[in-house]
Amino acid sequence: MQALTVIPGTAGSVELTDAPEPPDGDGAVLVEGLAVGVCGTDREIVAGEYGEAPPAAQRLVIGHESLGRVLEAPDGAGLEPGDLAVGIVRRPDPVPCANCAAGEWDMCRNGRFTERGIKGRHGYASERYRLEPEFAVRLDPGLDRVGVLMEPTSVVAKAWEHLERIGHRAAWAPRKVLVTGAGPIGLLAALLGVQRGWDVRVLDRVRTGVKPQLVADLGATYHTDLSDVDSDSDVIIECTGAAPLVADVMARNAHNAVVCLTGVSSRGRPLEVDVGGLNRDIVLQNDVVFGSVNANRRHYEQAAVALSRADRGWLERLVTRRVPIGDFADALDRRDGDVKVVLDIAR
Repeated sequence: MQALTVIPGTAGSVELTDAPEPPDGDGAVLVEGLAVGVCGTDREIVAGEYGEAPPAAQRLVIGHESLGRVLEAPDGAGLEPGDLAVGIVRRPDPVPCANCAAGEWDMCRNGRFTERGIKGRHGYASERYRLEPEFAVRLDPGLDRVGVLMEPTSVVAKAWEHLERIGHRAAWAPRKVLVTGAGPIGLLAALLGVQRGWDVRVLDRVRTGVKPQLVADLGATYHTDLSDVDSDSDVIIECTGAAPLVADVMARNAHNAVVCLTGVSSRGRPLEVDVGGLNRDIVLQNDVVFGSVNANRRHYEQAAVALSRADRGWLERLVTRRVPIGDFADALDRRDGDVKVVLDIAR
């Protein structure tokens, strides 16, 4: 069996290697790998910036944005052979903390969780893998070309769930959403906003290519300059992690606004910010700013519903490149015009 692996912490170690069949202990559901999405996390692991192999293993199978087809499943698993399935990324810590014990492992408090393809567990960039039934989510069979978008959609499904929970702290009648960044996370966040019936604006610096048209075809509006966006957004979803933009968008919202940060900023880049003025605005306007990452099973199920309701053609256009797993180096290389790059595993 072939799998795409790295030696964590060693740049340039990524290889397509022979790997043993997945052990029964990984789960009762045997899955044929169809595709994995490539994201910034994968590129950082390949660059040796982080990643952790399973205990006693030197190499880590990467890939956490999965799509597979069930080969074997036990009775009562909620899956049948032939079903499309996505594997959840995170597993709760073994202690567990209060959140992990309640199934909210995306909010783990002690950091002892593991993650498929990232931290302490092999990922999904292999010809076959196993899943525990509770960490496998069935997909609509019509999503066979785009089901690999499930994991990033689960991330924004969680963001939207938490946004709405916070918004309902008071009488809330939101109208306008600003999404910063038109990468996969930003576009999928915009999709879920449009599905909720909101007025969605998307900000991105790219002026040409597929992104402006994808936003327009959602029924949202596309902007390339923050000054062109009205400063009355009820919700802001920040998906870039660009530090100057993070500071700027927090000053451009309506009273009682909720700002969700999903992009991760780089450390070590000092930025001059009027913290006092920012604090004054947040306090006097009753604003909320919070961060969100990862997802639990509930969010994956919400994502499955959102994808099943979306236009399939629009979703397919998010996948701007499909690369055979044997050409993995090509997929890991960033190109102008990329939105989502997918590695096809099935031969």
